[in-house]
Amino acid sequence: MICPQISLACLLPLLWFASMADSAYMKYKDPKQPINTRIKDLISRMTLAEKIGQMTQIERGVASADVMKNYFIGSVLSGGGSVPAPQATPAMWVNMVNEFQRGALSTRLGIPMIYGIDAVHGNNNVYNATLFPHNIGLGATRDPDLIRRIGEATALEVRATGIPYTFAPCIAVCRDPRWGRCYESYSEDHRVVQQMTDIILGLQGEIPINHTKGVPFIGGKDKVAACAKHFVGDGGTHNGINENNTIIDEHGLLGIHMPPYYDSIIKGVATVMVSYSSLNGVKMHANHDLVTGYLKSKLHFRGFVISDWQGIDRITSPRDANYTYSVQASINAGIDMVMVPFNYTYYIDVITSLVNKGIINMSRIDDAVRRILRVKFTMGLFENPLADLSFSDQLGKKEHRELAREAVRKSLVLLKNGNSPNQQFLPLPKKAKSILVAGSHASNLGYQCGGWSIQWNGGSGDITVGTTILDAINSTVADSTHVVYSENPDESFMKGNDFSFAIVVVGELTYAETLGDNAELTIEDPGTDTIRNVCSTVKCVVVIISGRPVVIEPYLPVMEALVAAWLPGTEGQGVADVLFGDYGFTGKLPRTWFKSVDQLPMNVGDLHYDPLFPFDFGLTINSSQPGFSGADRLRDRNGRMVYVVLSSLLSAILIHASGIGII
Repeated sequence: MICPQISLACLLPLLWFASMADSAYMKYKDPKQPINTRIKDLISRMTLAEKIGQMTQIERGVASADVMKNYFIGSVLSGGGSVPAPQATPAMWVNMVNEFQRGALSTRLGIPMIYGIDAVHGNNNVYNATLFPHNIGLGATRDPDLIRRIGEATALEVRATGIPYTFAPCIAVCRDPRWGRCYESYSEDHRVVQQMTDIILGLQGEIPINHTKGVPFIGGKDKVAACAKHFVGDGGTHNGINENNTIIDEHGLLGIHMPPYYDSIIKGVATVMVSYSSLNGVKMHANHDLVTGYLKSKLHFRGFVISDWQGIDRITSPRDANYTYSVQASINAGIDMVMVPFNYTYYIDVITSLVNKGIINMSRIDDAVRRILRVKFTMGLFENPLADLSFSDQLGKKEHRELAREAVRKSLVLLKNGNSPNQQFLPLPKKAKSILVAGSHASNLGYQCGGWSIQWNGGSGDITVGTTILDAINSTVADSTHVVYSENPDESFMKGNDFSFAIVVVGELTYAETLGDNAELTIEDPGTDTIRNVCSTVKCVVVIISGRPVVIEPYLPVMEALVAAWLPGTEGQGVADVLFGDYGFTGKLPRTWFKSVDQLPMNVGDLHYDPLFPFDFGLTINSSQPGFSGADRLRDRNGRMVYVVLSSLLSAILIHASGIGII
């Protein structure tokens, strides 16, 4: 066609080709473009409905490919215990995730969704996954490199199920063990918690040199997006009551609860979850000053902020009293993605109305979407949206179970070993005529895993694949050693048998969140009776399985040795490794062990500090020898009580020379 002059007939084909070229090339789909360029291009193309969809996270139980497509849903999650099928295989998980993803990809712009799960001590919702010790046990290890390696293994096991996002780590600084989430905290001391944020480097990858502070980093298909939670002060609530009010001044907030967030942001954490709790009477889900003013503006966090499960519903009392206000307050406070998780259509209608009325500004919506897209682009979700089975062999992998076993060994804290320095009880001999194993927690995999294990609240019995402490003992002792198990032997049973020694394993039942709030902190019945019946008849070591210190002082005199094993997870062999001397005790208390609950809250550094075992206490086998003292009460020249851990006889000599008297 010859067109000496521009005519409509000539112009139309040119316009058609130009439009086709424009539609064929979209900057946001080009991985060669800078991420900020891709974000800007994509947001410019999005409708309000598409933006709000990105800000919506729904539970897998209400998700489908059609729901993802019709509502432009940006994220799906599995709540605690929410699985595609009982004992679901990696293939079943991957198929489910991909079904939802294909629905998201079928939308006009094809924005992939991000699937999240609470992998808080391994991929703990998933059958046959490696379950590591809960955070309180990891805090006892004082080993950031171990925690980083656990993060790497967890990322692989999460990816085995096709999931790229975990709601971990919890970086709460638990200041009161009566709190039902205290086992999710690494320590009462923020410095220990700060060290443990190295798990982010394992989950997301080692952050590059000169990486911009505050910008998320996820290092490849074998890594997952992490989530620092719960912002902020959740570990300081009054009387340790879950979701309660934390009363604290600015100095205390910035000095105790905020430091782990500084470290997490420096390490490139992708997301931050807001706490259910209040701070000085202001609900954190509605706290603009801290979420936007401090986290986003002062700390320069550039990832996205996510609510907790139905977190915005709890802004009002009673819940849902004014849902419109809750949506307005939470979004304007700076929450970017809302974990709805069920009534998503109502949430979408409400937030849409608030934007249309100008109550929520479009700039706030764009900021939220920009942050969500930044994480998705950073992790390569646009280039690799669909999961496959390439990581399926990582679930419950032998090397990961060995790593968990190492973590168990390093988490054990020896609190007592013999009734005098000259009479150590541990390590136990592998060869003996007959030994008794007693207690409700010795042969119960669910109890030793704790809450957030297969089910939200945990469970009893063989909930998954693992090694109980009883199984571990049986596999450790000599073939000639006769092992007898009795859960709660009575006096006549004890007198009718001649045991060389006994191992008593007792503790708490499983719990999660508010269900774990406990003002008494006693060992679950009949645990104390078991201690008395067994230890008053035969020499015994008591192993405590718990998510926090419990009342133990009244029973100390009857036992030869005491070990805090926390919630060790699936690899109980680590307990036997140390009890029988293949490895030494290295763990240190991550929190103060009280004498009685009326002392609580009591934390290291308090003016009135008189614990049963102080923070950082932990005997080694050698530290019970003459001239050694694992942790002694001391007074300085002014008569003030101080605590020091004496690692050697030389330490004791130096302290004596300095004028501090051991009492």
